[in-house]
Amino acid sequence: MEERMTYRESAFLIIFENMFLQVSGDELFDIAAQIEGILLSQRTKKLVNCVFENEPELDKIITSFSEKRALQRIPRLNKAILYIAIAEVLYNDKVPTNVAISEAVNIAKKYGLESDVKFINGVLGSFARSL
Repeated sequence: MEERMTYRESAFLIIFENMFLQVSGDELFDIAAQIEGILLSQRTKKLVNCVFENEPELDKIITSFSEKRALQRIPRLNKAILYIAIAEVLYNDKVPTNVAISEAVNIAKKYGLESDVKFINGVLGSFARSL
């Protein structure tokens, strides 16, 4: 379980960082490789690429389950966490929905505020019930 958290957390940090940098995948991975603590494994890269390839669909899903906030008003930190959880549920059959949600909430607890945790849990809970 610790390894899964490491690749997810690393993917979160890379995706979040790119929301500010807006660079290409290879350049982004080169930058990430220089940051201590980021695990740049194949699983990390696969998850990051999956999010980037499916971002428009992920945005639509987040919009449909975010009842109180428009997409552009959702903090980047929350979007990065939601992207990872929803992408894993939709595009990786090896990750159970409850595990993806639990890991997302744990990342939110580590990096966000209590309001972020509640928002992410609410959006992901509604999303999970819709499946």
